[in-house]
Amino acid sequence: MIRPIDPADPGVAPRLLEVQHRAYAVEAALIGFDGIPPLQEDLSGLMASTERWLGCFTDEVLVAAVAYDVPDHETLDITRLVVDPAHARKGHATALLDALDDLEPRGLSLVSTGTANAPAVKLYLGRGYHESELLEVAPGVSITRFRRERVL
Repeated sequence: MIRPIDPADPGVAPRLLEVQHRAYAVEAALIGFDGIPPLQEDLSGLMASTERWLGCFTDEVLVAAVAYDVPDHETLDITRLVVDPAHARKGHATALLDALDDLEPRGLSLVSTGTANAPAVKLYLGRGYHESELLEVAPGVSITRFRRERVL
């Protein structure tokens, strides 16, 4: 089940932070860098998020989430996509992205991930995103920005 969630909700926030930390710990291991900002975020920081969120639930337990911004009427900026590693490879990320496409159809979608995060890169390329920029965030560590343009 996918539904909007509020990171300021004290009934949701602790589990969301747990999922986020678990997911970004996996990415940190993949890219060899633990300075990923959401990995360092605490509960008060997460609860202060101004992003919009969708959560994916299994048996009423939050197992994955996507955060995004809509900076203008044409653009969707995916800012976080997290899946609890205990629930990985079950289609939750794809389901969240499908739901987001249905909920917020936009001509331009943006997202970024660690360049060495092969599963995320494969996911975005498979959804029609194209590499648009490579940024070095630390010595030997880069993120890749992706964009997808489509006619609605």
